[in-house]
Amino acid sequence: MAIAWVFPGQGSQQPGMAEGVIDLPGARERFDRASALLGRDLLAICAGAETSANGGPGQPSDLNDTRNTQPALFVVESLLVDELHRQGRSAQLVAGHSLGELVALYAAGVFDAETGLGLMRRRSELMAAAGGGAMTAVMGFDRDELERVVAATEGVVIANDNSAAQVVLSGTPEAVASVSATVRCKRAIPLAVSGAFHSPFMAAAAAAFAAELEAVPFADARIPVLSNADPRPETAATVLKDRLRQQMTMGVRWRETMEGLQSAGITTAVEIGPCNVLAGLIKRSCPGVGTAQIAGSGDLGQ
Repeated sequence: MAIAWVFPGQGSQQPGMAEGVIDLPGARERFDRASALLGRDLLAICAGAETSANGGPGQPSDLNDTRNTQPALFVVESLLVDELHRQGRSAQLVAGHSLGELVALYAAGVFDAETGLGLMRRRSELMAAAGGGAMTAVMGFDRDELERVVAATEGVVIANDNSAAQVVLSGTPEAVASVSATVRCKRAIPLAVSGAFHSPFMAAAAAAFAAELEAVPFADARIPVLSNADPRPETAATVLKDRLRQQMTMGVRWRETMEGLQSAGITTAVEIGPCNVLAGLIKRSCPGVGTAQIAGSGDLGQ
């Protein structure tokens, strides 16, 4: 059996998602470290019980704040990876969607948890600060028509090419709305995000993150990684770092990533995280590839 581990990104967060991992070895220490790094109680945020600045109860939306979402998902997913490794389990390929790529790199041994937390904190801050844009998920469309309209409209790109039937547009609110209204599709759903993620509008944030990456040592991956910017299997540290630099502006080539899983002979894709969105995409797009999900310790077995 050839197994791939896949890691979801922002949008897969769930209130209470820490409950499934908090009893794993090292979990409280990692949440404490992340909280100290952020200056916020990340475990409480995951539970929807964060205390606000005025001493009152926090809002559930705290978990949906990019600055909290990304570190929270990294902690949850990395703890599940640690337990899989502790059990002697591994994969033939790893891949992550958007911020999930950093967890994939962690799972492949490219950097340690402390480094991953630091990168995730900086990435989330930069992305949250790059406001002013919009994103919309478009489903059930004619790809030729979509690509033609996007190419003819200034200020919008296909940010997430998730499958043959689902993409996410990113750009100025006006351009995204124009394309969504012009292209014939089954559904167009605006996303609750603060910026035009995975588009050229993230250039300043991407440059700042690239500068951060310069000082971070990457090791060669122990497991080939399919990156968002280039979904071909890779283990070389320098190549993986360069691909990560490009991710914020180049987008997520998940449709090609799924094709790469099939080409590599993967028989089972295991989604590691609190939601089964990637498993659903793979199930619909990859005949012959089975799926499974590990969302908490109860799914790990022994």
